[in-house]
Amino acid sequence: MKRSFKTSGALAATAAAALILSACGEAPDEAPETDESAPAAEEVDFKACLVSDEGGWDDRSFNQSAHEGLEDAIADLGIDHAEAQSTAESDYAPNVDTMVQQGCDLVFGVGFMLEEGLTLAAQDNPDTTFALIDSYFQEELENGKPLVFNTGEAAYLAGYVAAAVSETGVVGTWGGIQIPSVTVFMDGFADGVERYNTDNDADVRVVGWDKDSQQGSFSGDFSNQTQGRAVTEQLLSQDADIIMPVAGNAGVGAGPAIEEAEAKMIWVDSDGFESTDYGNVILTSVLKEISAAVYATIEEGVNGEFTTEPYIGTLENEGVGLAPFHDFDSEVPDDVKEAVEQIRQEIIDGETVVESENAPS
Repeated sequence: MKRSFKTSGALAATAAAALILSACGEAPDEAPETDESAPAAEEVDFKACLVSDEGGWDDRSFNQSAHEGLEDAIADLGIDHAEAQSTAESDYAPNVDTMVQQGCDLVFGVGFMLEEGLTLAAQDNPDTTFALIDSYFQEELENGKPLVFNTGEAAYLAGYVAAAVSETGVVGTWGGIQIPSVTVFMDGFADGVERYNTDNDADVRVVGWDKDSQQGSFSGDFSNQTQGRAVTEQLLSQDADIIMPVAGNAGVGAGPAIEEAEAKMIWVDSDGFESTDYGNVILTSVLKEISAAVYATIEEGVNGEFTTEPYIGTLENEGVGLAPFHDFDSEVPDDVKEAVEQIRQEIIDGETVVESENAPS
């Protein structure tokens, strides 16, 4: 029977995606691991540049993933590069302009907050190509490529697992800023919990986000870890024992509070077991294969094959996914693992439709 839940969710393989970018199509090739003993790539006449949002390169999340994709391209493709790390919203437009003035062939902006600045720069500089990660440009451009991810699909799977593993019957999620690329995670998570309740005659509650009203808990930015901890503590006080922060570097602030409460965390964007210091409390992570998308877009530019067709990462093309359970693998029952795999395939086949007003299309 075909199911339709209002959220976006899915699960993907642990490994990075490995296909060529195309509109709503296949995921990019996995950015290969760099062999430091290998000879440096022959230099090519191409300059790729990257502008972060306020979270910075060490956010253990989407900025860091984008930066890793650039570093891999530098090592493997022999490109020139430049980068600008933003610390506040006022940095975005000047940083983008600096990259253009430095003669970049391709300029990436990381995150929804770069949308306006990157759109204006693309309009004013038609001979430069631009790629916007996690959002669309404000209008269709002949030199702008959106790289977006339907993370609701993978978050749906995470929500199902969280509901199955929770001991209190309460799970939570909160975001950095209420923007579509954040709330699509939260929508998917909530619907995954709903799916578990429906399939198992259960009554697990979600705190921190109400999908129907689109209201919930937010820290206010992607960098303030103190505020991230405060929001997490609010959800823990409501008996949540598994929490998914969707807040970049601000989400790191959830770690100490969750450790002290002996609760569990679900990380987002990267595999938090590997990218953060809180692997001991991370149940799993909702993956967004940003590094692979950045690498493949640069490779397109180097080969003269850059297109402006949007790339949308999904469960089907492995642009999004669910990380391993790592230290908690034995705590996730086999029947839950089997159910998650079945649901993942249902989503890929279109049998289960995960809907969200915040999902890219």
